[in-house]
Amino acid sequence: MAIFNYTALTANGRTTSGTVPADSRGAAIAAVVGQGLHPVHIEEQTGGGRLKVRPPVARGASVKRAEVEGFTRELSNLLAGGVPLAGALQLLRREATAPGPRQLWGAIHDDVVGGTALADALAKHPRVFPSIYIAMVRAGEAGGFLELVLSQIADFRTRERDLTGKVKAALVYPCVLIVLAVGVLSFLLVFFIPTFSKMFHQLGGSLPTLTLLILAASHLVTRYGLLVLAVGGIGGLLLYRTAASETGRRRMEQIILRTPVLGRVVATFALVRFTRLLGALLGAGVPLVASLRVAKEAIGNQTLADTVAHAIEEVQRGSPLARSLGSARGLVPSSVIEVVAIAEETGRLDKELVRLSNTYETELDRQLRMLVALVEPLMLFVMAGLIGTIVIGMYLPIFSLEQMMK
Repeated sequence: MAIFNYTALTANGRTTSGTVPADSRGAAIAAVVGQGLHPVHIEEQTGGGRLKVRPPVARGASVKRAEVEGFTRELSNLLAGGVPLAGALQLLRREATAPGPRQLWGAIHDDVVGGTALADALAKHPRVFPSIYIAMVRAGEAGGFLELVLSQIADFRTRERDLTGKVKAALVYPCVLIVLAVGVLSFLLVFFIPTFSKMFHQLGGSLPTLTLLILAASHLVTRYGLLVLAVGGIGGLLLYRTAASETGRRRMEQIILRTPVLGRVVATFALVRFTRLLGALLGAGVPLVASLRVAKEAIGNQTLADTVAHAIEEVQRGSPLARSLGSARGLVPSSVIEVVAIAEETGRLDKELVRLSNTYETELDRQLRMLVALVEPLMLFVMAGLIGTIVIGMYLPIFSLEQMMK
């Protein structure tokens, strides 16, 4: 039996300290609480009466997404095998190799042993465990099927990572083209055009309007480049703050949803996430209304989530899910509503929702390829147009001078 030093608050708010013998830190916390105290800090003593200082809990940035997925799947397997929750967490902490996960799993274990629900223990680390994760765990704890919910979470996060990877991969080439275009234009404005500017100044005479505009842009960049960057940075910050506000975000989302091709891609991405998570929750035995509320948070688009909120209200009044989703046409197509209606009658709603998510994920992949196929020539056309305009603007005075000499 170990000795634990504790610092606690009394009922009247005073600070007190002392020692308590216990088999574990959780038992020490229970012993201190049993004395009518509110523990603030408890650490185990080592030889010589020194404190055994626990390493600081790892921050969310030191725990990788793959490590969280592995923790979730292994915890599900251990619970399904009959291992108690505290023992499973202790085993995962002991088997963790990286210091960040080992410290975090240990902190969760200590909280659970101390009487904290698993969902509440996870909620203390929002950088690692998002609100959707915590909501699903809370539903699993309340329904008594935690191991099944954890398995569903692991599957969902794996598919979500694959889906997000497809979206990022589709955006790589357009981003490369944008960076290349900015680099080429910066080179032309800073190095190429000033050389022609000196030559035009020596020749004298009037210059075409296009040439004057290009020279003015080059002069602005070379003389006031830092000021231009500062103004651009301030403008970008204001735009970011506007988009971060409730009104600005909704307005931005509405603009994106109305954009051809891009709006359809965003809506399909939200539909895949919504149907997959809803199917996973229903398959784990979570009630329909609770599943809808959690799945709504996974949509990632507040404008589309608002339509689902109305559907949730309809379901609470007793309407079937298919009829309730009729108000969410921006997110759920008519064909999906028909499938949901049949699935409700046959009792296969969870399986059909997962199947629909897989089907629309394939459709999303096709839409992403089409979007990239449209963006590539558009970006190349814009780049060629800008560079061609600059080149023509610089050579127009030379053509005019040649005609005058003739």
